[in-house]
Amino acid sequence: MKILAIESSCDETSVSIIENGINEISTIISTQIEIHKLYGGVVPEIASRSHIENITLVIEEALKKADITINEIDAFAVTYGPGLIGSLLVGMQAAKTLAYIYNKPLIPVHHIAGHIYANNLVKRLEFPLISLVVSGGHTELVLMQKDYSFKKIGGTLDDAVGEAYDKVARILDLPYPGGPKLDKLAHQGKDTYNLPLPLDDETYNFSFSGIKSAVINLVHNEIQRGNSINKENLACSFQNRVVEILSKKTMKALKEYNVSNLIIAGGVSANSGLREKFEDLCKKNNIKLTVPEIKYCTDNAAMIGAAAYYAYLDGRTSDLSLSSKATDELK
Repeated sequence: MKILAIESSCDETSVSIIENGINEISTIISTQIEIHKLYGGVVPEIASRSHIENITLVIEEALKKADITINEIDAFAVTYGPGLIGSLLVGMQAAKTLAYIYNKPLIPVHHIAGHIYANNLVKRLEFPLISLVVSGGHTELVLMQKDYSFKKIGGTLDDAVGEAYDKVARILDLPYPGGPKLDKLAHQGKDTYNLPLPLDDETYNFSFSGIKSAVINLVHNEIQRGNSINKENLACSFQNRVVEILSKKTMKALKEYNVSNLIIAGGVSANSGLREKFEDLCKKNNIKLTVPEIKYCTDNAAMIGAAAYYAYLDGRTSDLSLSSKATDELK
């Protein structure tokens, strides 16, 4: 089954053709990083306009790269949410139009489900599993007993971890996108700053607004005193606290739910500090760890196509009344 998938939830216009949920035939991504770099972050109105300009070209390029015609496509899939509503609507309208014209099934995919199934392109998911979803808009722990069965056991109460990374990177005057640059800086420094461990409790929830505020206050106070900030050391201290709380609660969940399969998903799964910590912990605790290839960590349509196949098998198709959602729980 060949599925043409569209992802446009934020600032990447991506189209992919995936076969049977595991084989990537082609993927095209048109990124807007250089545009939004001028503003220090994603500007929703500019993002949606760029999607409108690029969507048709990206669809054509994906088909050309796959060397197939659109008539050979068996179904169309699209990220319906969550995300920037203007951006989502562009991908949604394109998918609905294609499904209507070619009379093929339309498969709605939740953005987080896509991130989780990016791992299926690396290795077939083994159940039961726990997924730690870490991205610019999400931080969640999800239990899966079988394909396309999601139970959220914890999530962020405020800032997502990727959002906190980008805001701290901005405080340190790192160029957008700041997360990867902060990760690199952290490996050059030492843990010398006394930062709090965020929401260190018995729940599986997370909170990153406090540690973000702690960094802001620390930098402000040091500047007021005429002291210089060691950016490498502050980046290291920040990253160590974030990775510590993410790993602590994830390992606790694996033990409590008696699960030995862990997958990490989302843009922040590309973070080398996070990967190193989990690789070490999973090796020590006999946990099977799967992380996506770097190219599947950030937003892409391949992950949507991978998830769509299993959504289709679960009977999750839609008619043309399907609408985009800026916010929506994974279920």
